[in-house]
Amino acid sequence: MEIGTPQIGQIVKILRGKDGGGYAVIVGLVEERFALIADGNKRRFDEPKRKNLLHLELQAEISSEVASSIQDTGRVTNGKLRYAVQKYRNGKENDCG
Repeated sequence: MEIGTPQIGQIVKILRGKDGGGYAVIVGLVEERFALIADGNKRRFDEPKRKNLLHLELQAEISSEVASSIQDTGRVTNGKLRYAVQKYRNGKENDCG
């Protein structure tokens, strides 16, 4: 399920690595093949994980709160990241159930 180019604030599913199967938010883009991701819990905004885009599955959801916060101030709170991931997961569970 390819959803175009990655954007800051976009929700991603982690496909590889120890966080595989989890969700995170793109908080930065490095070069063309890598994204910086954080979820606000294990991965804080101050220490994002650099991940190859091939190891991420882009979701259609883009958190406007996260995107606008990073655009305005250059950073985002870990609470907003946790909220964005939780909101996405809750919406996904409601779609399936």
